[in-house]
Amino acid sequence: MPVVCVAGATGWTGRPIAEAVLVADDLTLGGAVARAAAGQDLGVAWGGAANGVTVSGDLAEALAGVDVLVDYTSPDSALAHAMLAIAAGVHVVIGTSGLSAAQFADIDSAARQAGVGVVAAGNFSLTAAMAQAAALLVAPFLPQREIIDYASAAKPDAPSGTARELAERLGGVSSHQLAVPVSDTVGYPEARGADIAGTQVHSLRLPSFVVSTEIVFAQPDERLIIRHDAGGTPTPYVAGTLIAVRTVPGIVGLVRGLDTLLLGRN
Repeated sequence: MPVVCVAGATGWTGRPIAEAVLVADDLTLGGAVARAAAGQDLGVAWGGAANGVTVSGDLAEALAGVDVLVDYTSPDSALAHAMLAIAAGVHVVIGTSGLSAAQFADIDSAARQAGVGVVAAGNFSLTAAMAQAAALLVAPFLPQREIIDYASAAKPDAPSGTARELAERLGGVSSHQLAVPVSDTVGYPEARGADIAGTQVHSLRLPSFVVSTEIVFAQPDERLIIRHDAGGTPTPYVAGTLIAVRTVPGIVGLVRGLDTLLLGRN
């Protein structure tokens, strides 16, 4: 039975993940990391009854006896957490957004050297995974595309992990040649968005959005739009994260994208 540590266990997504691990018949919650609640019982930190899991402020301390680390923290912490866990021989599931393709390449290299697995997804929602799978299926046939990334006004990273992962993976499938290069744009070239792996990505940060990702494919006289909208709770991310937790011990190296894990493709 895999023993799991959740980093960010008192956070918006980390808490329901930890709660789900606690009640799973085939998983054990053996550690939790949350600096603000360090030293407390996790259940008490949640505002309820004690559950016997002590919150650590230091990840190295929390990894003792752990098989899988689940990270829902911040981009600044996630890379360091992943590398620390890998060095300790612990498998990793990364739900934190904001890491770059270069950072994921470093994680993959370290994981392969250590013989452990890592599963990372910009979005662990099953429906988001299917939207990404559909976009990757379409991209070789409709290479002209742009991505619109919607998120709450308070979201600090741009684009979202969902949009960034999609753009980077699309770049590995097909290239998109702009009719007018961004450098030749008259007026404000930055209005054309950010070039991420060959796809222009436009990030909106406004109240009422959680995370929505829209990819627009087009050719003369027709368009295809694939869009995923997340609701106001972290519930959609729980099932996909637990699939990754259960699967990652059988992996060596990095698997990026829940759709890759579900569909068994590169």
